[in-house]
Amino acid sequence: MSNKKTFDKGKFRLHPNLVKACIQGLQQTFNEGKHADSIVNNLLKSNPKWGSSDRKFIAETIYDIVRWWRKLWFLTGEEPSLNTKNLWDLCAVYFITKDMSLPDWEEFERIDETKVLEREAKSYGVRVIRESIPDWLDALAYEELGDRWDKEIEELNRQAHFIIRTNTIKTNRKELQRELQNDNTATSIIDNHPDALLVEERKRIFTTEPFQNGWFEVQDASSQKVAYFMDLRPGMRVIDACAGGGGKSLHMAAIMQNKGRIISLDIFEWKLKELKRRAKRAGVSVVETRLIDSSKVIKKLADTADRVLIDAPCSGLGILKRNPDIKWKLSIESLENIKREQAKILSDYSVMVKKGGKLIYATCSILPSENEKIVDHFLAEHPNFNKVKENRVMPSDSGFDGFYMAMLEKIG
Repeated sequence: MSNKKTFDKGKFRLHPNLVKACIQGLQQTFNEGKHADSIVNNLLKSNPKWGSSDRKFIAETIYDIVRWWRKLWFLTGEEPSLNTKNLWDLCAVYFITKDMSLPDWEEFERIDETKVLEREAKSYGVRVIRESIPDWLDALAYEELGDRWDKEIEELNRQAHFIIRTNTIKTNRKELQRELQNDNTATSIIDNHPDALLVEERKRIFTTEPFQNGWFEVQDASSQKVAYFMDLRPGMRVIDACAGGGGKSLHMAAIMQNKGRIISLDIFEWKLKELKRRAKRAGVSVVETRLIDSSKVIKKLADTADRVLIDAPCSGLGILKRNPDIKWKLSIESLENIKREQAKILSDYSVMVKKGGKLIYATCSILPSENEKIVDHFLAEHPNFNKVKENRVMPSDSGFDGFYMAMLEKIG
């Protein structure tokens, strides 16, 4: 970099090294197959000397550029590329769209702001450009959701709220809110979400004493609906069949007052290790983890559970707010594979429900082909189950993640 000057935006002063860090994050996001949030977290951890404003700038810039990837490349007039020189152009265009004045760095010399603004005016009339989505995904979502797709993708392109869940085994929401306020962390209550708090400003909340003491977990408001949807009671035997890191297992344990038994299953051992660590911090004693390393694991649990939760692998289209890179990494072929996997898991894992027990199928997708159609197909193939209820949480209605959940009762 030949010109080391910085420029002002309010009280924030941009340095070339911050832009370099953003470019590095973008290259890793599209090259390494990891979600942007993981890349950003690793980037921030490896640079502990960055100040809070620098960290905020880098995180927001990477997320925003990933979210608006197609639109921003349209504004550059270039083809998408991970070449460093082209990514400087992309960053320059992004700063223009954020009403920043470009500094006179040589890396920005190729960008004509007037042309960028002219292209931006043209972009508003084309949904795939305006909302920055692949053609195939736009066509599929419109086919499944109709005119509703317009407001859903508009909402999904907004920044996600930062939501935490109160761990009611150790505290209550008012007490947690008070303790966080003492640590200069402002929160607000979310109606119809008994354990949720919206964190007003993103900050290093994981260093706070309440988190270290296991008083809360990070969990989106829509995700928190799943455990309540299950009609849980203390003393039940529950299986979380696709437990992952265990957010829903821990929430179920809290609702069950840490009484009963929760068997958390997953095909990845490292996720179950993370669940054990989180359970210890949360004071949860009723969760038992088991690795699905063969079909025998499922067979041994046949006809044993009052509740079985299948939080199925899915496209993740309901969580584009927090994982915008999903739309660039998903394909029509991978989506079809996901649907086949959903149907197989639902069928295979349903054997664990005892007669009179309930099977809960959930996804963080808004596509009926991953939700209602999967459930309808299952019911047609399994007449010993009836649908009890279902709930669709659409981002445009809630302002949070998109979710689907259905409760099926085993009647024979």
